[in-house]
Amino acid sequence: MNLYKETKSLVKVNIREYGMYIALFVIMLVFTIMTDGLFISSRNISNLLDATGYIAVLAVGMTLVIVIRHIDLSVGFAAGFLGAIAAILLTQAGIPVLLTIPIILVLGIVVGLFNGVLVASIGIPSFVASLAGMLIFRGALLRVTEKTGTINVKNEQFNAIGNGYIPELANVGGLNLLSLILGAAFIVLYIAGEISKRRNKLKYGLEVVTNQLFVLKLVFVSAIIAYITWIIAGYNGFSWTVIIMLLVVVIYHFLTTKTVLGRNIYAVGSNPEAAHLSGINVKKITYIVFGSMGMLSALSGILYTSRLQSATTTAGTLFELDAIAAAYVGGVSAAGGVGKVTGSIIGAIVMASLSSGMNLLGVGISYQYMIRGGVLAAAVIFDVMTRKKRS
Repeated sequence: MNLYKETKSLVKVNIREYGMYIALFVIMLVFTIMTDGLFISSRNISNLLDATGYIAVLAVGMTLVIVIRHIDLSVGFAAGFLGAIAAILLTQAGIPVLLTIPIILVLGIVVGLFNGVLVASIGIPSFVASLAGMLIFRGALLRVTEKTGTINVKNEQFNAIGNGYIPELANVGGLNLLSLILGAAFIVLYIAGEISKRRNKLKYGLEVVTNQLFVLKLVFVSAIIAYITWIIAGYNGFSWTVIIMLLVVVIYHFLTTKTVLGRNIYAVGSNPEAAHLSGINVKKITYIVFGSMGMLSALSGILYTSRLQSATTTAGTLFELDAIAAAYVGGVSAAGGVGKVTGSIIGAIVMASLSSGMNLLGVGISYQYMIRGGVLAAAVIFDVMTRKKRS
């Protein structure tokens, strides 16, 4: 009974963080029941995660932008434009994949820094600066694709990024062995990280949950990771898109939680004036965050172009809105200073799950947009209500 009370209290205190996981679980359970298990099938889950990849990458960068109290509306068409440039370099310039990808990522950083300069140095509101960028990249995308309309990419290495899967090594009972190994490794890293975090808290005399609840949490999360791994391994295994998405999350989670840079980013978001007075270079942090956003836009463009195996005139349309929605649904605060990159990934999966489930049920596109809009509004309302209760 004490364990139940503690669990209830923990969820109530951390409702912002745990609420999205609960929402994702409920959404997946409802769609699984309504589609007679089709939603949770290996093929559908694999396709859902692949389709989420390029938005999830953007959502990670967008989370940090919103954390420092800004917005970036240019990321969608920046991704589309940079994806088109990648296609041109591969098909027309004959530049190999291993050189094309870093070139595009560097171009993305330059694009992001341009927005950062407009916002931090010149003082243009980020909404206006990024809106201008959105129009510029929309025009640039049309310019580079106007001759053919679509630039087809036939490079197998490049297309494998968005459509390929990691090697199988061996097949064990119809399951991809390497995917099972990666899933097991992820569980081990998760458990080790949680134990290390708990030890550090105890070392400094901070409050921690009881051993019972801690073990229950480890078992529950590990079981979810194992189940998802088992589902994916039953199809073709982990795709390269999912691997890239996970790498982005791990790297950015480390940067935001274990480094001085991460602490400075959240300090700027919580109170820019106080951060400046404490010696933090607010302009530098703004440059870094927008530069990071530009690089992730480039990566998103690469993932999308390789998935379609072509660059089109409409690439990037509404990507920025999907990324913003994923960030807010994932728990980022509109007031700044609050939000996790892990949450943004969950938010992206929540939105993708809604679309996938409604498609399987044959829900009309008009209703899909309205339902997704309602979910976004509910997430922001929840954020506002949570902040009011705390204040």
